[in-house]
Amino acid sequence: MECLIGIRFNDFLLIAADMTTAQSIMVIKTDEKKIHKISEKLVMAVSGEQGDATQFSEYIGKNIQLYKMRNGYELSPKAAATFTRRKLADYLRSRTPYFVNLLMAGYDEETGPELYFIDYLASCVKADYACHGYGGFFSLTILDRHHRLDMNENEAYTLLKKCVAEVHKRLIVNLPNFKVQKITKDGIIELPPITAQNLAVEKAAKA
Repeated sequence: MECLIGIRFNDFLLIAADMTTAQSIMVIKTDEKKIHKISEKLVMAVSGEQGDATQFSEYIGKNIQLYKMRNGYELSPKAAATFTRRKLADYLRSRTPYFVNLLMAGYDEETGPELYFIDYLASCVKADYACHGYGGFFSLTILDRHHRLDMNENEAYTLLKKCVAEVHKRLIVNLPNFKVQKITKDGIIELPPITAQNLAVEKAAKA
């Protein structure tokens, strides 16, 4: 019932994740952080089983930091995605698989922004935009129509708000709050969260 959205542009990436933790029919939290900083210009959004998501994201983050300490440089987004996919594939063939879905977004000095879609079956695809969860059914149609690589930050943030608003409107599950981060050549930047309350205020102001 979770939702992750990642969008790549020419000079930056936007990544958003809902902040809801639910168990069966109960909402436990609405301020959960599902986007994890892996390195200075690399983040990973994780959804899935709560324990698996926390443990796997920490495992990947610590191993990538260990690689940097041993070798003196950070893994590129492509290398980090390949490493993550390999670990998921190894655990999938063990008695303790991780049931997690991931979006890995990072900035490479040579190739620019990169976004990778990774699922619990260890599939890994580089994409201009990607989603996980039921909210992706509604978000992908908007992204198919409106996404352009040359969008500026304001246009990109507005596009992301359109996706979240459609999730709020069409999805029966309540996902009121979305955390948003931007990844550029300068690092990771926190953007204002997109919430149902803020969208309602904006809609009322336009009416």
